[in-house]
Formats: sequence, C-alpha cells, structure tokens
Amino acid sequence: MTAVSEQDVRDIGAGYDPDPAYSMSLRAAAYTDPKWQDLERLQAPSTRTAVRVGDHRRDRLPYHAWVYNLDGTLRAARRTDRMPTFDKTGICLDQIQVEEFGGFVYANHCHIAHPEFVSLVDMRTYEVRTHGIWSSHFAEAGKQNNPAYDVSAASVTQHAVWWLWPNTCLLRYPGRGNFMVFQVVPAGPGRTLETWDFFFETDRLQDAEAEAVRYIDEVLQKQDISIVESVQRGMATPAFDQGRIVADPEGSGLSEHGVHHFHGLVLKAYAEFVNGTVAAADSARDQRHQRPVSFDPVDSISR
Repeated sequence: MTAVSEQDVRDIGAGYDPDPAYSMSLRAAAYTDPKWQDLERLQAPSTRTAVRVGDHRRDRLPYHAWVYNLDGTLRAARRTDRMPTFDKTGICLDQIQVEEFGGFVYANHCHIAHPEFVSLVDMRTYEVRTHGIWSSHFAEAGKQNNPAYDVSAASVTQHAVWWLWPNTCLLRYPGRGNFMVFQVVPAGPGRTLETWDFFFETDRLQDAEAEAVRYIDEVLQKQDISIVESVQRGMATPAFDQGRIVADPEGSGLSEHGVHHFHGLVLKAYAEFVNGTVAAADSARDQRHQRPVSFDPVDSISR
C-alpha cells in the first residue's frame, strides 16, 4: 500500500468547501489513484453516439443537463440561477477534435438520463436532505401512466431513498408495499460491484412488480452504468481534475448537495484515518524512546 499523508488528504480535498454553494467536487484522483482505494479497503473490510449536428447550437450533458455553446462556453445550467456564487463565465469545456466527413460534422451529444424515471416520479416534488452520515430522497410518484412500469394499482405513491454512509442505499418505489437494499462495493480503482435485494408483500410477484424489477435491472441500471462508466473514463483523462458543485438552497432533486455531502464524508474519513495512523506511529516511537510526546491531530483537511 502507498502511504497517504496529511498533505495528500489536503490535496485531494482542495477546492472542497463545507458550504456546497462555494464547493468544488472531489478531485479526479480520488476515483482513479489506487492509493485511495487501498486506504478505503483498510477502513472497511467488508458511450458515444455520432449524430448530425444540423441546426443545433449547443450540447446538453446528462443528469443535470448543463448546456454548452459550440465554442465550449457554458450557456445554461439548471438551478444555478438560484446560486449567487455561481459564475458561468468561468466555466468552459476543454477543446476536442471535431471531424467533417461526407458533409457531416461529427461531435458528441448526450441525452438527459432516465427519461422513464422522470415520468414515473414527479420531479417537481423531489427533495434531497442530508443528515449526518445519511441522506434522504423523497418525491411523489406512481400517480400517472408512465413508460417505466404499470402503477395503476399502486398503494405506495411515494418514491423514497435513504443513502447510508458509506455504501448502502435503502429504497421504496411506487407500487405495492416493497423495500430494496442496494449496495455499492468497491472492486478496485475504476471498478464497482452493485448488489440488489428486493422485498415484496408476497412470494409471488404481481405482473406490475415483475415489470418494475425488469425496469430497474434492464433499463434504469443500464442507463446509470453507462453514464457512470462514461464519467469514470472522463476522470481518467488529463482534461479533467474537478468540477463545480451545483446546489439548490431548496434541496431539489436536480441539486448536487447530496453528492457534496458524500464528498465531505469521504474527506473526513480520509483525514481521520491518516491522523489515526500518525498518532499510532507517534505512540510506537514514544514507547521505543520511552519519552512522552503530545500529538495535536488536524481537525480540518483545509488547515
């Protein structure tokens, strides 16, 4: 294992601010450098599509649908109008190669993620709240026809999610009474194992419930995996180091304050682990030299 120092922790958290309105994300190395994977193991044993550009004048990115002009400048970012600290003039895409062939210009476009999900769930009611070592997501859902699955007989009409640090998610989807446990298990830098457990009212699933499971497994997760893998590839390129957190003071589902909350917990765990390691090393040295030594651990990664 490569040793992680206090300076490493400060470097990986550079740009992070306790207030999400001013914060950057974790730096890319946290997702790609093996030394952070090694440290996490110690703490818890346990696509592109070519399209014709035509008359379009912007690229829309997935999840939060940031829109860029063709020169790379940021045109619009949803909910950032509520952030006085957000200056879109300071954000610009890195230049990439664009090719013309046979009268076509080839460039990237991406669709917004989860079109079925945003029909299943009323995003106008989606709220994210952070609480210590967990966060919650609630929204009205399953009250209208949608392309995800049949909710005509739903008795549960609220989507509910609880994220528990460090890697467990508890969920309830619209339908009959149900409960799911979703875990994200690190399998190495750039690799993750997901496990899902489903619990229903009866042993025999109704057709709508089987349809819901298929939707989560064959549609929702495939969409997530595709986008996350794309993001991870981006993390590994020299063009990206870290991004700007977009936080909505009202806690909407389009806000990234939940991601910011998780990043803070990661950085806190890194700092606590490194401080504990330093303290243990000092204690061992003191015993060897048989002399008292005082140790004042850092209480902030930004010291």
